[in-house]
Amino acid sequence: MPDKPSPSAIARDVLQTEGAALLGLRDDLPPAFDSVVSDLLGVPGRVIVSGMGKSGHVAAKIAATMASTGTPAQYVHPGEASHGDLGMITGQDAVILISNSGETRELADIIAHTRRFSIPLIAITKKADSTLATQADHLLQLPSAPEACAIGMAPTTSTTCTMALGDALAVALMRLRGFERENFLAFHPGGTLGAQLLKVSSVMHIGAELPVVSEDTPMGDTLLEMTAKGFGVAALVRDGRLTGIITDGDLRRNLDTLMSRNAGEVATRDPRTIAPEALLSEALGVMNTNKISALFAVDDDGTLRGLVHIHDALRAGVA
Repeated sequence: MPDKPSPSAIARDVLQTEGAALLGLRDDLPPAFDSVVSDLLGVPGRVIVSGMGKSGHVAAKIAATMASTGTPAQYVHPGEASHGDLGMITGQDAVILISNSGETRELADIIAHTRRFSIPLIAITKKADSTLATQADHLLQLPSAPEACAIGMAPTTSTTCTMALGDALAVALMRLRGFERENFLAFHPGGTLGAQLLKVSSVMHIGAELPVVSEDTPMGDTLLEMTAKGFGVAALVRDGRLTGIITDGDLRRNLDTLMSRNAGEVATRDPRTIAPEALLSEALGVMNTNKISALFAVDDDGTLRGLVHIHDALRAGVA
């Protein structure tokens, strides 16, 4: 009895098989790809993606990727579509159907629905002469590559290529729509990813919350302002512009004569600041590097706009 290959050897065979198929797909991209992207850009409704079994799981992922990158999309289960969910597919939409063989019977009702109401239909399949391919308005043909499983039947290479093709569609649509980091944040407000894309302006303290004093404010009144606002710092402001800051360190350095002086005599000039439109993660980096707990946010001309504290970054989940 021959020795069985090691798990690592099997893994390398799988990756070799699937990798070769992906390179083949790259080098021989379906001719209709540009036309499909152009049509999807013009769809006034949503991109409906569907498939059965493993293709259905891939379809759901493609729909989710499109929806999160600026292309309204929805997964519709073909079985549920035959029992009322066809109503989710309107004349304003386009449909992408996935079937390796192109003969998945559960897709028949969706195919018929798109033909009846002239809804654009895009087929992703390996078989160019299949029912799905011949009924579709556009065909994105998968490469004729072997599955990576030992018996050559389990969806492996085919689903990998379909997933990659879906990613290619989503990214092409994303880039051509001009979808940027700011748009991405709007669809990903939760979790670490959303936190990393938050701007200082979204969490900074403004208006009456800011500890602000003028050059001639007595230090007794300055201490009251710092205590009342609770940030351990005060902004020295002239004509709306930040000209200095007073921190706990400034208080300690001037302790002997503190109460006989005014804010302008104690303040540190040219303090570190941050732009309101900077990422909150950038502000946290500045605070960590300089071992400070607060940053004032200013415009290009030095106008004071707000204050961000390290606790704001912690609450937002950046740190």
